[in-house]
Amino acid sequence: MGTKKIITVTLTYVITGIIFISGLMKVIHLPWSVAGLENYNPTILGLMEMAFIILFFIPKTMRIGFILLCCYFAGAMATELARNAPMLNPGIPLALIWIVAFMRDRHLFLGTGNS
Repeated sequence: MGTKKIITVTLTYVITGIIFISGLMKVIHLPWSVAGLENYNPTILGLMEMAFIILFFIPKTMRIGFILLCCYFAGAMATELARNAPMLNPGIPLALIWIVAFMRDRHLFLGTGNS
């Protein structure tokens, strides 16, 4: 297995684990995880987060998972912006998702051919 493949697989597992645990914390209502989500349903948000990252993790559904995760985190960034809060909390995972998606499927960004 080449170095690029090892890095790609490792980053995929790391980002999947981080986002899945983040969603799980929302589902089980950890106080520090749901702080600021009083007006929203953290259970639904957590389930969405976990479902989308699972779709992203599976190679055949990676593209739809990528699109759904981008929408989810873009909405989170818009919510943070509306509340004058820092956008780093949703911005960092989104950036990592883009990096991993590019490493897994460059055609998603470059638009050359089907893979």
